[in-house]
Amino acid sequence: MSSTQMILRIDEKVKGRLDRLARMEGKTTSKMLRELIKQYIEERDIAPYIDGLWDKIGAKLSAKGATAEGVGEAVKTVRSRRK
Repeated sequence: MSSTQMILRIDEKVKGRLDRLARMEGKTTSKMLRELIKQYIEERDIAPYIDGLWDKIGAKLSAKGATAEGVGEAVKTVRSRRK
């Protein structure tokens, strides 16, 4: 995994507290920040969840013999009924 450098400006007191907490956990401040950023992204990025839902839906439709063309026609039919 390649990495890139990022410059971050934070309050001195906050940095001191972060340094202390990182040391208490036996980590560097950089490692602590990498973990926190990764956790933040994992908790808020719903794209993998949505992709998983589409995969499950696709698998269920395929198991029932549905095709892409058939699904497209079904969507058109339902939409035309709503007008």
